Amino acid sequence: MTVETVAVIGSGLMGRGIAYAAAVGGFRTVVHDVSAPALDRAFAQIRKDLDDGVARGKLTAADATAAFARLSAHTELSAVAEADFVIEAVPEDIAVKVRTFASLDATCPPDVVLATNTSALSITEIAAATGDPERVVGMHFFNPVPKMKLVEIVRALDTSEDAIAVTTSVARRMGKETVLVRESPGFITSRINAMIGNEAFLMLQEGVATAEDIDKALKLGLNHPMGPFEMVDLVGLDTRLAVLEFLHRSLGEKYRPAPLLVQHVRAGRLGKKVGRGVYDYGGS
Repeated sequence: MTVETVAVIGSGLMGRGIAYAAAVGGFRTVVHDVSAPALDRAFAQIRKDLDDGVARGKLTAADATAAFARLSAHTELSAVAEADFVIEAVPEDIAVKVRTFASLDATCPPDVVLATNTSALSITEIAAATGDPERVVGMHFFNPVPKMKLVEIVRALDTSEDAIAVTTSVARRMGKETVLVRESPGFITSRINAMIGNEAFLMLQEGVATAEDIDKALKLGLNHPMGPFEMVDLVGLDTRLAVLEFLHRSLGEKYRPAPLLVQHVRAGRLGKKVGRGVYDYGGS
């Protein structure tokens, strides 16, 4: 099928980035969130990201204006019924995602592909909440979405070839490169990245080096664009802990979360979104 309208469910960090990519890719983009203030914040950030794209020479001013005009905000889920393709970007909680997909299945036409932007959870379990699991696929974007080129397309147990083909086409029109992954806990990147980040916390806990020097070593010595602590502060320590707990349950002891990471989360040091994580950003 031809995709002209993309719906994004959730306007948080990932949702607004996906909406940006969809609008810049030329799709009419319906953004849904139950919170009107959250939508206002998301659209303000998308406007800033578009302006940044112009400043970096990635977009013309006319392109940015046209992309923003393709966006619309909605608090009622019924608005997504007009979409040709749906990308869910609600919090990384299996119960929330299952409820969301049950609602989407009841709202969207039967030929519409339903994609979940999960970094580790079971897409097969999410798909089971629908009447047609063949139309459910994983579409794992990376943060920050406007700048990161990769999308992992994840095939669940029943995902159809048509759903894979449509999802690949949508991702490429958004300007993304894709890899195809058979569903497995953590897929490719989350599984490896969680291990690197957890090891960094263990090293910090043991006093091997400071957070700043661990980040510097991986950036300059291994050519990583961000250090592991910069990365975890950006994505959220609670999100990283949830992924590690899932991998620990699924894949065994080597993914047991570092005690220092658990301690940070219990202290409310969740990263940039609250002003303090491994580093202090001026928050409480």
